[in-house]
Amino acid sequence: MYTRRAWQGEGVTDHAVEPARWLALPDIAERLGIPITRVHQLLRDNALIAVRRDGVLRVPEELVAGDTVLKHLPGVLTLLRDAGYNDEEALRWLYTADETLPGTPANALSSGRATEVKRRAQALGF
Repeated sequence: MYTRRAWQGEGVTDHAVEPARWLALPDIAERLGIPITRVHQLLRDNALIAVRRDGVLRVPEELVAGDTVLKHLPGVLTLLRDAGYNDEEALRWLYTADETLPGTPANALSSGRATEVKRRAQALGF
C-alpha cells in the first residue's frame, strides 16, 4: 500500500514510507461533499494535513475515511504541532513504521489504536 522513498529529496533512514495515493484538495472537497473553502478551513484549523507534492497541496487518501476525516486525526495533529512539528515532519511521523504498533501511526489511527497513537504523539512534546 505504501512506497518507500525519500521525502522531498532527503534520504530515508527512519523507515518512513510515503502514502501510495494522494488526493488534491478539490478531490477532498468532492469526497467530503463540502466546498473547497471548507477544506481550506479544515487545514487552517489543523483538522487535516496537506503537503505539496509536484507543486500541488495533497492529502494522503487514507486520512480521509469515506466521507469524513479520520476521527482522531485532528487531536494527533494538534499534539504534533504542540511538540514543534511542521506539516512535513508530522506527516513523516505519521508514516514512519513502528513495529510496536505494528505498522505506522496512520495505520493505527484507522484500525482502532488511536489512543496509543495519541499517547505517543503527546510524549514527543516532553
